[in-house]
Amino acid sequence: MTFASRLMRLRGSLRESAGTIVFGMEDGTVSIFGLIFGVAATTTNARTVLIAGASGAVAAAVSMMAGVFLDVETTRDEAKAKRAILQTALSADAAAVCAALPGQLAVAGLTQQQSAALTGAVMNDRVALDGLLLALHGSPEAPPNPWEQALWMLIADFAAAAVPILPFVFLAVADARLVSAAMTLALLIGLGVGRARVAGSSIIRTVLETVAIGIAAALAGVAISVVIDRFFTG
Repeated sequence: MTFASRLMRLRGSLRESAGTIVFGMEDGTVSIFGLIFGVAATTTNARTVLIAGASGAVAAAVSMMAGVFLDVETTRDEAKAKRAILQTALSADAAAVCAALPGQLAVAGLTQQQSAALTGAVMNDRVALDGLLLALHGSPEAPPNPWEQALWMLIADFAAAAVPILPFVFLAVADARLVSAAMTLALLIGLGVGRARVAGSSIIRTVLETVAIGIAAALAGVAISVVIDRFFTG
């Protein structure tokens, strides 16, 4: 495989995984943002903040990777089973197919009269009958590779989680809080734009939702940390 073909495959995988990447980045940013600010609210020790953030980021990224892998693999198995059912139906005797057709049409929403009329119209035309089966069952597309989706999730989740953590590597906790908040806010805005483009929704509304979720996570992290700290310190 040449470098050009590998690059094209990477671009194709990136486009196919756009939704997974945006979701992973949002999850990594929001969850670690809340964790970091919760810990940073109760300590001035940067090492403590870094240990908490790094361990949380790794655990969350691996967990999300496993979740995506299982989800895509399940979808792929369902598509495989659906293709097998469709293939069986297409290869079955026309009389047997027509006998089962009214029930399938009823499930699709047709009335008894409509089902009977449509079955009568195609029962002597195998081509039309197969076309109707394809319309009813669909021709399931092959789902994405579960390993590719899982790896993109791991990379996206961990990379985004690193954003709120990095300032605590170079700065004192008091200064790092401000820089981390600014960097995370910028990333959340970018993720909101990405989510809007993937979903085809309003950019302003999606950005506001994404930022609000991030702020809520930070406030929740700070609140629980302060409560626990006061409870155990008296």
